[in-house]
Amino acid sequence: MQAAIFVLLVLVFVAVSGALVRLVRVPLPVLQIAIGAALAWPVRGIHIEIDPELFLLVFIPPLLFSDAFGAPKRELVALRWPILALAIGLVFFTIVGFGYALHWLVPSIPLVVAFALAAVLSPTDAVAVSSIVDRNVVPARLMHILEGESLLNDASGLVMFRFAVAAALTGSFSLAAASLSFLYAVVVGILAGVAALFIAAKALQLLDRIGGVPAEAQVLITILLPFVAYLGAEHFEASGVLAAVTAGLLIGSTGIFRFLGVSARMQTISLWTTFSFVFNGALFIVLGLQLPEIIRKVPPELTGHYPAIQPVLTVVALTLCLIALRFVWIWIGDIAAALAARLGKRKAEPFGLRVRLAGSVAGVRGAITLAGILSLPLALQDGSPFPARDLVIFLAAGVIICSLAIASLALPVIARGLIGPGEDSGAAEERMARVGAAKAAIAHLESIAQTDEGEGDVPGARLAAANGIVAAYRRRIAASDEADEARAEVREAGRLEVDLRLAGIAAERDALRAMLRRGEINDHTAQALFTETTLTEALLNGRQMRK
Repeated sequence: MQAAIFVLLVLVFVAVSGALVRLVRVPLPVLQIAIGAALAWPVRGIHIEIDPELFLLVFIPPLLFSDAFGAPKRELVALRWPILALAIGLVFFTIVGFGYALHWLVPSIPLVVAFALAAVLSPTDAVAVSSIVDRNVVPARLMHILEGESLLNDASGLVMFRFAVAAALTGSFSLAAASLSFLYAVVVGILAGVAALFIAAKALQLLDRIGGVPAEAQVLITILLPFVAYLGAEHFEASGVLAAVTAGLLIGSTGIFRFLGVSARMQTISLWTTFSFVFNGALFIVLGLQLPEIIRKVPPELTGHYPAIQPVLTVVALTLCLIALRFVWIWIGDIAAALAARLGKRKAEPFGLRVRLAGSVAGVRGAITLAGILSLPLALQDGSPFPARDLVIFLAAGVIICSLAIASLALPVIARGLIGPGEDSGAAEERMARVGAAKAAIAHLESIAQTDEGEGDVPGARLAAANGIVAAYRRRIAASDEADEARAEVREAGRLEVDLRLAGIAAERDALRAMLRRGEINDHTAQALFTETTLTEALLNGRQMRK
């Protein structure tokens, strides 16, 4: 019962945070962490023990799958080299640089344990990055690189974290063995994601052949997909994170959705949108619930002569070290890209100083870091306590908070003015696609209208219907015309049309409510018609927002 109440309480505060974020000018993850900390901080607050493996299984696969599914695949492929440089190269650079810096700053932490903390701090949080970084103020190229990096560096960081922990437990480390294990984890993780997609496609194909299967059964298969990929990879001691990401990246190109009915597709999109919001919010609230207990137990190694200031200064210094390492790596990558472009006689696209700084500050840490560091074993193989365990857990929690705070405060200032005025390239591409689709539809409808009438058709009815639909398509093309006057005139006509149709839908809804109250229709009929009018209203509102 207590577990059920706890889950319901978290869900309530996820909903509350969604409303509060409109009133307070802070990123949603920061607000949700603050809510979790407030719930846990008092003496009689909420205190829970997290199983790190269960935490990773419940939250990480669906969230990474959802982010990977919504990621711009074309841009990720085009930017694959800078993404891989950050997702793999920067991870190793961070482990070495941060590990030695931590060991120098806090000598009581053994070097191998410092490497373990550096490894678990190297992954950036995909959810936090997309929530904090405003797409309207950050250049699209940088945003795509940050998204791709945060999807892939979880796997490399967690794999290297496991190697560092194993070295701390056994007292030995083999670079050759670690390299082979890393390659195995990556390859098998990708294969596990592909295998999960194949299994899901076959299951949906079978349901499609059977026919008459409820849409909910098809939706359930898509929900289970990231968990199957994650658990399959973990069973073979590979990267479950990379398996879930692979499934999300490839699901759109496999044609798996052709086996879903219209209702199942609509439910899948709606359900995954809701899942993403709920899981994101629950993740950060649970993250906040853990922080007060960790922070209250300030390790004595950090108190020294200034117990109130030294822990804070240490955390800030380590966070700035991570930002500096990212900045240096991005700068080196920029130079390397410019040299490669010069050798290949291509035009270089270097980042400016502010863009490099924005990319460095945007590397916030989150759930993966906390779940990974909490999975540290309590004791070594000889039974002695794991060295500096409480200390590195405290530092990891502090860096999470500090990186989120710095990004929330500094990014809006750094990114201001990076994007100049002008039309968004995505909007221009969308307009071009709408025009092309409309022209194709007009050509097809005209060819249909010119065919002979079918048996039983009213003479001229097909031509009249086709002409009406073609007129609507021509208005869509005119609305995308480059001439400002023509576009303005058609947009005004379109706005009036949308307003009238919305007014009609409102009248429909009132009439349905009246019929339901009078008992003229039952709940099922009312719900079906309400759903239909709601979908139409959503489409019209979407059109109105794009005008």
